[in-house]
Amino acid sequence: MLLMDQVALITGSGRGIGRAMALLFAKEGAAVFLLARTEKELARTAAEITEAGGRAKFLVGDLANEANCRAAFDQIVAEYGRVDILVNNGGHYGPVLPVEEYPMEEFDRVIAVHLRAAFLLSQLVLPGMYQRKRGVILNISSISAKAAYSWGSAYAAAKAGLLGLTRYNAAEAARKGVRVNAICPGPVTETEMSKELGAELAHKLNVHKDQQLARFLEGILQGRGQTAAEIAEMALFLCSEKASAVTGQAVNVDGGAVFY
Repeated sequence: MLLMDQVALITGSGRGIGRAMALLFAKEGAAVFLLARTEKELARTAAEITEAGGRAKFLVGDLANEANCRAAFDQIVAEYGRVDILVNNGGHYGPVLPVEEYPMEEFDRVIAVHLRAAFLLSQLVLPGMYQRKRGVILNISSISAKAAYSWGSAYAAAKAGLLGLTRYNAAEAARKGVRVNAICPGPVTETEMSKELGAELAHKLNVHKDQQLARFLEGILQGRGQTAAEIAEMALFLCSEKASAVTGQAVNVDGGAVFY
C-alpha cells in the first residue's frame, strides 16, 4: 500500500474528484479526513470507506469560512494526531459571466474557496510537517489556469493563484522535507460542476449541451474528457514516495488539452 499509516486531509471530498481521491487514498492505507459543505455526500463517502475496512472521518464546513477551516484542522489533529498529506481540492466555479458583469462578492467567494482556504490550510499543516521533516501538499488547480476560456475569470484567477502558491510553498518547504505540487485536470465530465457549467455554456451559446461538449472535447488530443479516477491516480502518485523527487510542479492530467 502506497499510503500506509498516512493521514490525509482532503477538501471538497463529498463527490467528484475529491471523493475519488478519498476512496483511493483509503484503499492505499491512509486515514482520510473529509471536508465539504454537504453532509449527505460526506457521510456516504465516509461510510463507503469504512465499510471497505478503511478509516474515515468528516466535518461539514465551508472553505470560505476561516473558522470552518481551522475547526477541520483541529479535529483531524485531535482524531489522528497529525496531517501527513493535505489535498486542497474544494472548488466553486461561480457565475458564468464576462469580467465587466462579474459581481465582486462572487469574485471574493471564488477566491476564498480556492485560494484563501488553500493558503490557510497550508499555513496550519506546515509547522507540524516541518517538525516531522516530512509531508505533502497537493493543490488541485485546472487547465483554466493555463489556457484562456470565456466567462470564468474568477475561477481562472483562483486556479492560477494556486499555481503560484504551489511554487512558492515548494521553494520554502523543499529543504524541510515537504513536497508541494499541483494537478491541472482537464474537463472531468462526470462531475456535477462540469455538467452544470456545460449546460450554462450551451445556453449562452444557444446550442444543445451535447453539441457544446462535443465541440470542446474535439480540441483535446485524446478527444475525450478525463475521469475522476484518472485524476485520483495522479494524486496518489504525487502524494506517495514514488514521487519523492517531484516538487514545485503543475502536472496536466488533461488528455492533451494544453502543453505547458
